[in-house]
This record gives sequence, C-alpha cells and structure tokens, in this order.
Amino acid sequence: MEQAPDNLTKLTHIMRRVFENPELKVSTTTAACDVPNWDSLNHVSLIMEVEAAFGVRFGLGELQDLKNVGALVSLIDQKLKKPMQ
Repeated sequence: MEQAPDNLTKLTHIMRRVFENPELKVSTTTAACDVPNWDSLNHVSLIMEVEAAFGVRFGLGELQDLKNVGALVSLIDQKLKKPMQ
C-alpha cells in the first residue's frame, strides 16, 4: 500500500504548480526570497491553493509571521490536528 505524501511533499507539488517551476527545490528553510516569481499575487494564489488542498483556513494574523516553508508546514500540521469548527 502506497503511503500518503507528507505535508512538505504535498506543499512542494503545490508550489511547483503555483510558481510554474516543475524543478523547484523546496525545504523547510525555503523563504519567499529564494523562489523566483514569489510575488504578492503568487503568494495569494499559493495560500488559496494550500487552503483548498489541505482543507484548512488561515487567518491574516497567522500568515504575517511565517518566515519560511517550515513555518507554513507547522501551521498546516497544527490546523489539521484541530477539530473542525
């Protein structure tokens, strides 16, 4: 039986699609400044795609403090562990 991808792997696939770069290398330390085309418009697209793919919703305050992909993965993990409201 095939194991489901972890959240970083799933996020990497989303980022490759949003930033139109199938070769994009993503790690927990990747930040916006490391990714070509990561501008404000693509940032909004990324967040919308992440919310849809993971079935979560982010508040503006939660997103302001994110420094890198690892922080986003941690936030996703935290959201997935909370019961739906």
